[in-house]
Amino acid sequence: MGKVYYNLMRNLAAVLLILAGAVLAAALTAAQQQTSLKTASLESHEGLTISAQPWTDAAAYKPKFPKKSPFAAGIVAIQVAFRNDSDESVKINVDRIRLNVSLSEDDRQGLQALSPEDVAEVVMNPKPKDPSHRVRIPLPGGGSVSPKDKHWMEIEQAARDAAVPGNIVAPHKTMEGLLYFDLQGQLDLLGSAHLYFPEVTTLEKNRSLLYFDIDLGRAGSQ
Repeated sequence: MGKVYYNLMRNLAAVLLILAGAVLAAALTAAQQQTSLKTASLESHEGLTISAQPWTDAAAYKPKFPKKSPFAAGIVAIQVAFRNDSDESVKINVDRIRLNVSLSEDDRQGLQALSPEDVAEVVMNPKPKDPSHRVRIPLPGGGSVSPKDKHWMEIEQAARDAAVPGNIVAPHKTMEGLLYFDLQGQLDLLGSAHLYFPEVTTLEKNRSLLYFDIDLGRAGSQ
């Protein structure tokens, strides 16, 4: 009888240990998500919340890009999340998203996000950096085209896997992923940059939402 009781108690202790581990893991995940929200810039209206967090630390890229990092080639990834709290599906025109940056007082540009193919091109053909002057940010898709070898394909696939997966957010769902912008390593531009979403519509009623203009320089202030 004592042996049976001992076995039961040991099994119970094992179950409790597993449950405690699961609870701790859930708490850590929630804490990480909350921390991410606090450090991200966000804007919310009409049932949709869009948050944006630039990846400015090389370590952030390692899980997604273990071999060649876009960050090393001057590309900055911005992690965006679309949370739809409304009862209608929402469509985001991803092609019209722009990163508005100020190169100088009289020179402002709206940068289009790079496609996964563009990311591979920039990584495989890094431009030499001249610290003596500010390089003008190029439009995506320009320049020479490198051979699509194994390394090119690996980078393109990694960029595609981590990118925003689509353009429709179902009711009461969240969609998240990365947008890529070639800043040629000029991280200081992010201090006054705005991520602009000019075209967001509801599918059922085909109603346009007010544009989203997220100030990346105000991370964690909203």
